[in-house]
Amino acid sequence: MKKILSLILASVMVLALLAGCGGGNNNKNSGGQDAGGNNSQNDAGAQNPDNQDGGSGKQYDGVELTMWSMWNSDEPQGQVIQEAIAAFEEQTGAKISVEWKGRSINEILSASLESGEKFDIFEDDYQRIANIYKDYTYDLTDMAAAVNYDSFSYPCFNNTVIGWAGFLNSIAEQPQVGGIFYDKDAFATAGVTAEPKTWSEFLDVCQKLKDAGIAPIAQDSAYADFAFYHQLVRHLGEDAITDLDANGGWADSEGAVAAAQEIIDLVNAGYFADGAPDEYPSSQNKIGFGQAAMIVCANYVTAEVNNATGTQVNWGLFNYPAVEGGAEPTAAYAGTNSLAVTKYSANPQAAFDFIMFLTTGEFDQKMADTAAQIPADTRNTAPSTLNGTIETLLSADSTMTWCNGFNARDDLKTSVKSTIVELYEGKFATGEDFCKALDALY
Repeated sequence: MKKILSLILASVMVLALLAGCGGGNNNKNSGGQDAGGNNSQNDAGAQNPDNQDGGSGKQYDGVELTMWSMWNSDEPQGQVIQEAIAAFEEQTGAKISVEWKGRSINEILSASLESGEKFDIFEDDYQRIANIYKDYTYDLTDMAAAVNYDSFSYPCFNNTVIGWAGFLNSIAEQPQVGGIFYDKDAFATAGVTAEPKTWSEFLDVCQKLKDAGIAPIAQDSAYADFAFYHQLVRHLGEDAITDLDANGGWADSEGAVAAAQEIIDLVNAGYFADGAPDEYPSSQNKIGFGQAAMIVCANYVTAEVNNATGTQVNWGLFNYPAVEGGAEPTAAYAGTNSLAVTKYSANPQAAFDFIMFLTTGEFDQKMADTAAQIPADTRNTAPSTLNGTIETLLSADSTMTWCNGFNARDDLKTSVKSTIVELYEGKFATGEDFCKALDALY
């Protein structure tokens, strides 16, 4: 009997040892990528020691990560990142070192990634990550799906990144959005009860504001091209604008002529603030002084106006109105600084988990509040100065660039913008006259 019991115990010990040797890391996302940027699933302890336990019992004990940040350590964003790192290290056992590269990070990233310099996480504009750096970034698709990332992020960014890179290779950190920012109190004074969605509704709002003694639209010359770009995108879409900017033919484009005529009609109706287009930031500051109600800009305008005028405008935002028969009725200017994992990372799952830790929940909310920005996590709350930004981003079916369609000809950019400023100054009688002036530049 004792002999049988001994054999049984020995068998159990062998099975236990086999289980311990074969258990390893069951994380399917802990693979690396080969030199060509292709995914490969590696066993734990080989190229990717994610989830190794150095004895503390914490998930990432022994894991070391390096992050290149586009912020400085003394900025609000940098301070929140440091707090998040400390909390993540305490919770998981990982160690994260940060190199503060500042805004010039894009000047060194390409060469560093091409040379295979070893760092795990970096920040930059999502367009550059998806287009310029895509061959050096880790495919985050499976990891994102595992945490149901689509349910609390912005489809317009995710879809755009996937369209450019071919896979999800970055996570939004600091979203930006453009549209028409407005003073809710001015709307209430004028009896405007709903945000306009169409051009005809927008004209009705402008008239109500004017009747109430409030200039409907502020316009600084610095953003005249950005404002007119919205009008053109609604009629033509970005690809058509790029083609016109490269080759001319503006006067032959019905959409371009119509867009210019609509701006001329706004000028002739007296819907712009006195002096518009002013030198920046004179016109936008009129909103803070209660002299104007709306401006076409990006979300940073709210803090700029509040700080410059010493007021707290009751801000709102709506997407640029759609025009009848237009090409892109719901596209919104949107951009974001994003975070990516390099294909050289030995611990991509740990790197991804830290990115999630920073861009969701407590630390994303702290980043939004401290840096006065739009949350990356749609379950969080935007600061009061950014009311409507989350909703506008979520409703956008595609992103619109900051006037990229005007960049087809570097030699003409300055002249094109100057001609657009003249459009807002009322120097053209008709939309066709304006478009002929653009054609004359070619």
